Amino acid sequence: MDVEHLSRLQFAFTIGFHYLFPPLSIGLGLIIVAMEGMYLKTHEIIYHQMTRFWVRVFGLIFAIGVATGIVMEFQFGTNWSNYSRFVGDVFGSALAAEGVFAFFLESGFLAILLFGWDKVSPKMHFFAAVMVALGSHFSAIWIIVANSWMQTPTGYHLVQTASGMRAEITDFWALVFNPSTVDRLTHTLAAAWQTGAWLVLSVSAYYLLKNKHTEFATKSMKIGLLVSLIGSLGQLVTGHSSAQTIAQYQPAKLAAFEGHYPANEPAPMYLFGWVDETSQQVIGVKVPGMLSFLVHGDSKAPVTGLNAFPAADRPPVNVVFQTYHAMVAIGMFLIGLSLLTAYGVWKCQITQWRLVLWVLVFTVLLPQAANLLGWMSAEIGRQPWIVYGLLRTKDGLSPNVVASQVWSSLIIFGLIYALLLAVFLYLLNDKIQHGPEIAEQVESEGHRA
Repeated sequence: MDVEHLSRLQFAFTIGFHYLFPPLSIGLGLIIVAMEGMYLKTHEIIYHQMTRFWVRVFGLIFAIGVATGIVMEFQFGTNWSNYSRFVGDVFGSALAAEGVFAFFLESGFLAILLFGWDKVSPKMHFFAAVMVALGSHFSAIWIIVANSWMQTPTGYHLVQTASGMRAEITDFWALVFNPSTVDRLTHTLAAAWQTGAWLVLSVSAYYLLKNKHTEFATKSMKIGLLVSLIGSLGQLVTGHSSAQTIAQYQPAKLAAFEGHYPANEPAPMYLFGWVDETSQQVIGVKVPGMLSFLVHGDSKAPVTGLNAFPAADRPPVNVVFQTYHAMVAIGMFLIGLSLLTAYGVWKCQITQWRLVLWVLVFTVLLPQAANLLGWMSAEIGRQPWIVYGLLRTKDGLSPNVVASQVWSSLIIFGLIYALLLAVFLYLLNDKIQHGPEIAEQVESEGHRA
């Protein structure tokens, strides 16, 4: 494997592992606000128990998320120095804004959220919860702004320097509101809400199966279910809008999503299939004209296909096709399971549906899988460009890095991340097995409304 593919594999591995945690903290932060808000409104101690339990879990997720995120930034300098020089002016602004407006806000109020139970008033503690949730959302905003600029760059001009070409900002707000930012942000946040919600649903279902902490589990499940439904339906709307934007600004990526090769013909939508890139054929089940209808509102409207682009400018089609369709399939399954669970809760029968409860326990893995699959289809679909239309991935590499160095660091990262994952799962399981604090203990140590 050459340096380019090794460097891409290393970055994919580290960011993929890191990406397990930010969506959890974004979604769980929002749910904690809802739980503590319910406590302030009703003064029912069960909501205080729920808040304290999930805040402890949030603290663990936040700590592992920060630890795994540090490595990524080092890789920009070690493996991707040409890319760093090219986007330094653009990314400097977005990442500085993320540090000032998001990370400091989130980490500053996190101490109050974790340790301020008997030191600040209930309203101040709730305010801290809101600030932490806002901080995690702001962090997502600026990271997505930076990534979206790589997909649809605007608000810049190119400058020739002694070390090569680089992009410099000419319009900061055009950079922030580049054509894909809003669609990608709303789609990602809806996915994050789902991810946090399914952790709550999974733990709640586990407690109901074990017949313990039943009131805690039932009320937690209702809040998690509401957030899951909002996130699931939001995914449908934002996913459709995002596909229309991709059709306009990254037509090769959209064509790869459906394995659509003809340069200018109506396009079907495949439910599933396999792309033979040699014969340029897709073997699978399709709905004729459906992609044309979703993009243009007309089933006979032509959609730009992969043959409209030189072979060197096309992404690897089958892997983009498979990751995209797997993400969509998981999204549809989550909508169906959310609606079925809502029906069971509404009929007060969910505790009797043991098979559904077991499915809920293990479904916690699916939003994480969908997040990673969606990220893969977006990033691989952008290839061969690291900055779309401006800089090819192979030209963003560090000139002096050799394959053996990347192999060594990749193995080290693999060992460290395996250890971190083991520690995370052990501590998370320990907190789940311990369960919420008993009501009397919470009343004596916590807030007194």
